[in-house]
Amino acid sequence: MKTVSRNGNNAIALAAICLSSLMFGLEISSVPVILPTLKQVLHGNFKDMQWIMNAYTIACTTVLMATGTLADRYGRKRLFIISVIFFGLTSLVCGLSGSVSLLVISRFLQGIGGGAMLICQIATLSHQFQDGKERSRAFGMWGIIFGIGLGFGPIIGGMIVAVSNWQWVFLVHVLLSVVTLGLIVSGVQESSDPQAKRMDVGGIISLSLAVFGFTYFITQGPELGFGSVTAVSILIASVVSFVVFLFVERRHAHPMFDFSVFRIRNFSGAILGSMGMNFSFWPFMIYLPIYFQTGLGYDTVTAGLSLLAYTLPTLVFPPLGEHLSLRYRPGFVIPLGLFTIGVGFLLMRYGSAAAHASWLTMLPGSLLAGIGLGITNTPVTNTTTASVSSNRAGMASGIDMSARLIMLAINIALMGFILVEGIFSYLQQALPAAANPAPLHVLAEKIAAGSVSSQGQGFPELGTLPSPETVIHAALVHGFEAVLLYGGIGVIVLAVASYLLFGRSSQR
Repeated sequence: MKTVSRNGNNAIALAAICLSSLMFGLEISSVPVILPTLKQVLHGNFKDMQWIMNAYTIACTTVLMATGTLADRYGRKRLFIISVIFFGLTSLVCGLSGSVSLLVISRFLQGIGGGAMLICQIATLSHQFQDGKERSRAFGMWGIIFGIGLGFGPIIGGMIVAVSNWQWVFLVHVLLSVVTLGLIVSGVQESSDPQAKRMDVGGIISLSLAVFGFTYFITQGPELGFGSVTAVSILIASVVSFVVFLFVERRHAHPMFDFSVFRIRNFSGAILGSMGMNFSFWPFMIYLPIYFQTGLGYDTVTAGLSLLAYTLPTLVFPPLGEHLSLRYRPGFVIPLGLFTIGVGFLLMRYGSAAAHASWLTMLPGSLLAGIGLGITNTPVTNTTTASVSSNRAGMASGIDMSARLIMLAINIALMGFILVEGIFSYLQQALPAAANPAPLHVLAEKIAAGSVSSQGQGFPELGTLPSPETVIHAALVHGFEAVLLYGGIGVIVLAVASYLLFGRSSQR
């Protein structure tokens, strides 16, 4: 394996890594704020909007471990170049899509490029920057630029829609990909693991089918009926796929999920940190614009500005998180960050239910959740890759990102389900005369998607009320309260579990 030299090319390599992380961050945070626009112009519904996001995350999950293995075997620079080209081309297809179906398909393909690109970023960082201080600075800079993409994505997406059209939210990545390619060719040194073996195809397929099946069951369950033959069959197939995945990984000579690394307490504690960040913070990013635009009546640009309080701390606080991790220990900083996210969610729940709710009542909780994410993200990534030898960086980063994206995909679906069911339960109480629950459930989905006017046209149950807009708003707030409670309590539980799992090992 080549020895990494310390020369000026490292600065160019870091620029390439950071620019690709900027693209990935923008793609995560700029799309949610334009979902109401996409729903309108492409004539989609609430489930369509979920799949526009989840197609991307599921695709990322599908390729993560394959990319880690291929990068270790055939070269991280080579795979980095391929992933950036593919991401740019599929972004072009997304921008040219004229229907929901085509956009969902192209988003899936874009997710393949994005997931591969993300793994190559982390694997290249871990190999090319191995000195302690230089490594910390490189990961810190990566976290800052990733945070810029995540932090400014909402307002960038909102402004693009305001001054041009939604297509440019995707097309901008075509231009950025060209610049990134030039930087990779100039600065990134090729590296690989000469001991890397053949790809674990069985593990990749079985895990992907399990994640897709669980997500589909949660998303489509209300429409299919959770007790229907179709829904139960999907659930059983998903469970069987996951069991097959566990069996394959234990029997495979060179599994993509080497379960032996979970014996390393630092690695396992950090993985719980990965799961915790994506249990609540990032999946709620999909639904927060709905609250601002439907619940508070903000336009796209105002909603994007309001989201800055939620996302900008992810830009400001990664260096602090890395500093705290070096000064104290990851086993303290990572659980602390998760706990902070949880408290932020509980404060947002209180703010959303205020008598005169606005972005100001949401501000304390939004800031606190963003701060928690900011101080958690970089220590989690650095700890997972530092816990194993450098030649296993691709595998370790693949497990890390798989944990993040699997949790993200499942909780996008779960939060959407909780939101709709929360709205539905409120409507049942407010409209006891509505004997048939089916129309109310349709109404709940439309309220969640922002498709119901303040007069409630098309729904006679609302037409009989003196102020249907009050019921619509109260139902939406009730649904968001349920989502925020779920997110807050869930991430606090994971914070406690992470702290206990780290134990005293990270003090050594």
